[in-house]
Amino acid sequence: MPYSEPNYTPPAAIPEFLIRHTTLRQLQIFEAIVRLGSFTRAAEELFLTQPTVSMQIKKLSDSLGLALFEQIGRNVRPTEPGKELYQAVRSIFQTLANLEMKFSDLKGIRRGRLRLGVITTAKYFAPEVLGEFCSLYPGIEVALKVSNRDRIIERIQANEDDLYIIGQAPLDQPDVETHPFAPNPLVMMARRDHPLAREKQIPLARLADEPLILREPGSGIRDATLRLFEQHGLRPKVRMELGSNEAIKHAIVGGLGISVMSLHTLALEGPEGPVALLDVQGFPIVRQWYMVYPKGRPLSLVAQAFLDFSLEIEPQLRQRMQRQWPELAEHLRYR
Repeated sequence: MPYSEPNYTPPAAIPEFLIRHTTLRQLQIFEAIVRLGSFTRAAEELFLTQPTVSMQIKKLSDSLGLALFEQIGRNVRPTEPGKELYQAVRSIFQTLANLEMKFSDLKGIRRGRLRLGVITTAKYFAPEVLGEFCSLYPGIEVALKVSNRDRIIERIQANEDDLYIIGQAPLDQPDVETHPFAPNPLVMMARRDHPLAREKQIPLARLADEPLILREPGSGIRDATLRLFEQHGLRPKVRMELGSNEAIKHAIVGGLGISVMSLHTLALEGPEGPVALLDVQGFPIVRQWYMVYPKGRPLSLVAQAFLDFSLEIEPQLRQRMQRQWPELAEHLRYR
C-alpha cells in the first residue's frame, strides 16, 4: 500500500519553478546575508569568496525576477520580497535541521553532528572538552562558532546551534535551560616585571590610576570589571579597548596596562609565562561557565551526550586548574 498521510501535497502538485531554478546552496547564502547584514560576513561564515556569494545571489534574484536586497550604507537589508523569502527559507532550514537530528538519532551516537556556539574566552578550553568527547565518539562531526556574548545571545534567540557555552548566567533570557559547567575565575593580570606583581593583598583603589585595558562593548568580562569598580565607588583609568584576548595579552606584555581576564586565557603560557596574576583584594572573581540551550527544544542524541559528558568531567577540569594554579586552589574547589 502506498505511503500517504492526511493533508500531504505530493511533489507533482507543487509548482516546479523554485525547484527547477533555485538551489539549497543559494538559499543558504541568502539566509546568511540577511542574518548577518553583509555579503562579506556571509562569505566569511560560509568559507566562500565574496564574488561567489554575489554571483549566487544574482542568479537567485534573476531566477525570481525580483530584487532581494537594497544597499543601506555599508550594509544590506532585504527588500519586501526578500523578507518573504527569508521567512520561507528559515522554515525550510528548520525542517531540515529537525530531519538531520532525527537521522542522527536513528544512526545512534556513533554518527551525527554537534553545533556548538561559545563566547570568545571559552575557546581556550572548549576545544579540549570537544577533543575528549570526539575521542570517545570519533564519528561525530563538530561545528564550533566563537563570538562575543551579544552575538552568542543572538544565535541562541535564532536557534542556530545545538548548545552554547557562556560565562554569565543569562538572567535576561528566561527561555533558556542553564547548566553550570566548570569554574571561570576572573583575575587581574599585569606584565611579570610590573611593580605591583611583587605586592600582596593590593587594595582595588590602588589600581584606579593604573592604565586599564578592556575588551570591546558586548563582552561579559568588560561588564564585570566595570561593575566591580563601580561597586567600590571607583572610576578606572581606561587606556584602550581591544577586540580579542590575545591582543590584550600582547598589550599587557608591551607594558600598556593591566587587565581583568579569565584565567583560561593563560592556559598555554601557564604560571611562568610573561603575564603575572596580581594579588588584588576581591580577586579572583569566581564565576562559572554555563551550558545553555533554548527551553522546550529537544536536544539531539549527540547534543544530549555532549551535555552529559561535559557535566561529568567538570571535577576533572577543576582539578587540572588547581594543579596548574595552586595559589588559586581554594577558589577552584566546590562551594
